Amino acid sequence: MTLEDWGWTPYFAEQFTPWGKRGYLPARVIRGEKNYFRVCTASAELTVRFAGKLRHRADGRADLPVVGDWVAVEPQAEQRGIIQALLERKSFFARNLPGRRKGKGRERIEQQGIAANVDLVLIVSGLDRDFNLRRIERYLTLVGGSGAEAVVLLNKADLCADPEGCKMQVEAIASGAPVHFCCAHNLEQIEFLFSYLQPGRTLAMLGSSGVGKSTILNGLLGEQRQKVGEINETIGRGRHTTTHRELFLMPQGGILMDNPGMRELHLWGEKEDLAESFTDIEELATGCRFNDCRHLSEPGCAVLVAVTAGQLSADRLSSYQKLKEELQNLQRRR
Repeated sequence: MTLEDWGWTPYFAEQFTPWGKRGYLPARVIRGEKNYFRVCTASAELTVRFAGKLRHRADGRADLPVVGDWVAVEPQAEQRGIIQALLERKSFFARNLPGRRKGKGRERIEQQGIAANVDLVLIVSGLDRDFNLRRIERYLTLVGGSGAEAVVLLNKADLCADPEGCKMQVEAIASGAPVHFCCAHNLEQIEFLFSYLQPGRTLAMLGSSGVGKSTILNGLLGEQRQKVGEINETIGRGRHTTTHRELFLMPQGGILMDNPGMRELHLWGEKEDLAESFTDIEELATGCRFNDCRHLSEPGCAVLVAVTAGQLSADRLSSYQKLKEELQNLQRRR
């Protein structure tokens, strides 16, 4: 096993040069717990924490290590170490931390890192009671602003009365991202994912709890590494089992990250991030009479004309406007 197997490239090697002169080791964060991390170096896995100076210098949570980061580690005895530096990321997923500030009753405004240095994101949605186009749009917007590419996996196709119809709906909002059916319990139906797993390439799975992410991971690994919950007949989906983020080195090559399901996905970014996930609306908007058209009731709005003509769904436009307002509010409050 080498650092290159874990995604080490000249991009990170160049940044690490001054830290190597101090005797530190390059390492990738492969698992995060509450008070410590597991990292992989060229020769071993270490249990580490980050140096206090990193916290003092950080402007917020996003400046602290997350799973997928490359770091400079000062080795210590008994397979332990201290993270002394965080290397610049190639991609970064973050959301606005859910919940409200204590005692103030207002929504939080705080960036929470999810994962770093991911090349491709598998957005997993179940074709059962979990299927939700608006939620898929949120995930696509998250990926669009991160610097990674997206693929949509429609799991549990065997439980859907009209899987082709669902796929057509997703393709209409996916802005060119590939959309695939799969049945996580059937290895033959997930083997196509091997083509996305390439040496040194990092993939991450995102999706709600119970959509089958851990089942897909176990199938690709060829063994039960992640716990899988039984189907809850009341809600029609698997119970939440994954409690932490972790990178797995795949036997076929490549790295795959499993993530806990996110009950809330409050976006963090700029309204410009919508340009990639809503390319259809952005292109239509170029035909509007006014450059600052909000697509509500303005005269000469090409987007509203498309809705009236049936070329664009009213629900999709409503989702776009909701996400745009959310990001604009976030920018103002930041």
